[in-house]
Amino acid sequence: MSPNLSLFSINALLILSSDGTRILSKYYHPPHTTKTNTPTSQNPYPTLKEQKAFEKGLLEKTVKTTADIILYDNHVVVFKAESDVMLYVVGGMDENEMMLYHVVLALRDTLQILLKNSTDKRTIIENYDLVALAIEEIVDDGVILETDPAAIVQRVSRPPQHDIASVQGIDLSEKGLLNAWEFGKKQLAERLRQGL
Repeated sequence: MSPNLSLFSINALLILSSDGTRILSKYYHPPHTTKTNTPTSQNPYPTLKEQKAFEKGLLEKTVKTTADIILYDNHVVVFKAESDVMLYVVGGMDENEMMLYHVVLALRDTLQILLKNSTDKRTIIENYDLVALAIEEIVDDGVILETDPAAIVQRVSRPPQHDIASVQGIDLSEKGLLNAWEFGKKQLAERLRQGL
């Protein structure tokens, strides 16, 4: 048996509410399948119905446990409970539990920083765009990219640098806006006289 040399390590990243509803879920499948096409080399939950059944069973099993790592449906599942939401990272049977645990901790800490220690269902839904961007910074197509919460927050919440330089010289006062309006009118009138 040849060793697994792929960077792919996350099968799913889930945020579920404590009542079992899905807030955010990302299912990943490996980009390269093996020649044997074992069940772990393909997406084990390709349909929405199978994903919902997996999430329901996972929530039922994790609500009662005090551990942070469990084996469920031939997957290593690492999770954290935050107020009324559960954060899950699902990996294959042969994945390193500590690596998966660092991913769920990075997700939890990033959400706490971004949402100002208010990691609950309502706040996550209100800031869905930031949460989705943070998840994309942590895991991309099943490959772990970053686990440092400060670096993730900096990338997610910071505007692009090239846009800041062009905005600094603009006068946004009432007089500045009126000057811009007059300039635009003059330019349009001149273009119309020239025949566009």
